[in-house]
Amino acid sequence: MQQRISLITLGVRDLAVSKRFYTEILGWEPVESPPEVVFFDLGGLVFSLYPHESLAADFNTTAPTDQPTYRGFTLAHNLRSEAEVNALFEHLKKHDVVILKEPEKVFWGGYSGYFTDPDGHCWEIAHNPFWTIKDDGRIEMQPPDVDE
Repeated sequence: MQQRISLITLGVRDLAVSKRFYTEILGWEPVESPPEVVFFDLGGLVFSLYPHESLAADFNTTAPTDQPTYRGFTLAHNLRSEAEVNALFEHLKKHDVVILKEPEKVFWGGYSGYFTDPDGHCWEIAHNPFWTIKDDGRIEMQPPDVDE
């Protein structure tokens, strides 16, 4: 198996509400999709929204009725500066998005905060001074300094 992820799908309670959140609040552009799913082209990775019941049926289970905020993973979006992180959080607050953690300096040397989408999926918004964000948005990871 090659080291890559092709598709990330989030199970959502209300597809229309989630689509509005990602398009109107986050400003993402969906691609043409069947009406029962929403796809976003992230430049080599596809991100999709799909109703909980349909996603659960896809792998022969049932959707849980109560979704905890902590689910053991987070999605992340990296920005080029702390100022960009702060500006995005100000934008989110204007739209009454649930903020889990205000942006702050963090132990690994960066700056980050967390919010949730309408279904409680956690997003980290971060500035990592050790990574370069290319013009096309892809991350270039710089090797850590190693004292030998």
